[in-house]
Amino acid sequence: MMKLKQGLLLFLAFIMLSFGLPKNIQKKVDKEIKDVFNIESFALNEIIIANKIAESLPSKFNHNNLFKIEVDNTLLGYAYLSQASSKTAQFDYMVLLDKDLVILKSKVLIYREEYGGEIGSRRWLKQFIGKTQNDDLRYGDNIVAISGATISVRSMTNAVNDLLKSLKVLHTKNIL
Repeated sequence: MMKLKQGLLLFLAFIMLSFGLPKNIQKKVDKEIKDVFNIESFALNEIIIANKIAESLPSKFNHNNLFKIEVDNTLLGYAYLSQASSKTAQFDYMVLLDKDLVILKSKVLIYREEYGGEIGSRRWLKQFIGKTQNDDLRYGDNIVAISGATISVRSMTNAVNDLLKSLKVLHTKNIL
């Protein structure tokens, strides 16, 4: 009986940990939202996109990566979290948008490579601010390259471009 209880507790703990963002990422997300929206407390409410729609979009929408940012049931904006490819690994990034789907900030949350970490610099990421669903981002044209981080820069540019295209579809379908 004792082993059954321990097993049940372990199972419940595993289930509870499988929901929500990892603690190290959640902490970074919370800090950025507080800074960008100049607020102390907020609700981060997951937006679930139906599989049929999600599968047709360029960006990946799955559990825990698209959220409404709300204060007292008032929409402030959105947060999108995902991963993009670097040379041999993936890096985690976040895009914060206002309620009109204009990018307020992009941030590399975790970069797992030895080289190319410059992609996380505020100066480089600043070029995404103000971009909307009507913008088309192109590496080397309206997105500046970084020597030694070509793969990551192309990947981040494509990821944000795909997000903007996806937001346009979701906005057209009145999901956002």
